[in-house]
Amino acid sequence: MSSSDSRFGFVSFAETWNGRLAMLGFVIGLATELLTGQGILGQIGLG
Repeated sequence: MSSSDSRFGFVSFAETWNGRLAMLGFVIGLATELLTGQGILGQIGLG
């Protein structure tokens, strides 16, 4: 990666990390839901 390549905006690097972090957040949310027996909205007081 050269110094002129951007890491922000709609570039491949940013989109790859966005996807990885979204998948990680989904798995953590699902695991928390299974462990607590409450949905995600219930955990934050909206459901």
